[in-house]
Amino acid sequence: MTQPKTLPLNGITPISHLGVIRAVGADAASFLHGQLSNDFALLKFDQARLAAFCTAKGRMLASFIGFRRSADEIVLICDRSLLAPTLKRLSMFVLRAQCKLSDATADFALYGLAGQAAEQLAGKNAAAWALKQQGDAHVIALYPAAGNQRALWIGPAGQAPEGQLLSEDLWQWSEVQSGVATLSAPVVDAFVPQMLNYESLGGINFKKGCYPGQEVVARSQFRGTLKRRAYLVHAEQALSVGQEVFSAEDLEQATGTVVQAAAAVQGGWDAIVSMQIASSCRDDLFAHAALAEGQSADAGKGIALQPLPLPYELLADI
Repeated sequence: MTQPKTLPLNGITPISHLGVIRAVGADAASFLHGQLSNDFALLKFDQARLAAFCTAKGRMLASFIGFRRSADEIVLICDRSLLAPTLKRLSMFVLRAQCKLSDATADFALYGLAGQAAEQLAGKNAAAWALKQQGDAHVIALYPAAGNQRALWIGPAGQAPEGQLLSEDLWQWSEVQSGVATLSAPVVDAFVPQMLNYESLGGINFKKGCYPGQEVVARSQFRGTLKRRAYLVHAEQALSVGQEVFSAEDLEQATGTVVQAAAAVQGGWDAIVSMQIASSCRDDLFAHAALAEGQSADAGKGIALQPLPLPYELLADI
């Protein structure tokens, strides 16, 4: 199917599925710089960062959008399903660093902005991850979806941006359409960042110092060992995060995993799937429930998937 170039994404919506971790202290930036996949040591006040928090094996435990609120305060936005375990794990590494980490979700209001609302507050055609301060609030330009500009508004609890209301379901669909995956609990510890295209989205800095999993992430990039990428697909039935994806060619070994899914405005469901690069253009893909040991997938009981074009270019392997 061919996606319409422009669809009705215009307005604001409160975001309930994301939470906030606050890092405060003289060492907040240097501490996060040593834990996440992106550069926080040189983070400026007009920039936000996409970043991954990984295990020593390079597998993602959480994804963040982070920005600096002051010289000694950085805010990290992540999926609420991962906030508590991520906060606990990060806190284990603080040791003597002058950095205090806390769950600050209750202190902030988060809103998604689309269309004219994003243009007015983030700036028309603002580049992804550009940051603007609006009074006590901050506005982060995001990747667009279906030809519509998008942004994230973060302000004090109880405040809200002005604009017509946009449904949260439509916002969730725009998140999928942007092709920028937010990690959630069902797929924790399943991907190295490049399997979600983070190297193409500005989520990895290959020139910074070490962080957990850095050697694995770098090896995947520089030695050409990466076999999976993230792609967009469409289905006529509902999809769920964590579903395995198979092709008719191999009914015993999954070729991918549903990372993020939402009801599509044109009907059916759209999803971000991390899958084998070799399978990305196949026309016999289907989503299936997890297999028991010794069991094979049944295409007749699966949900047929149709590949969609990504809205951005993938960087070539280095």
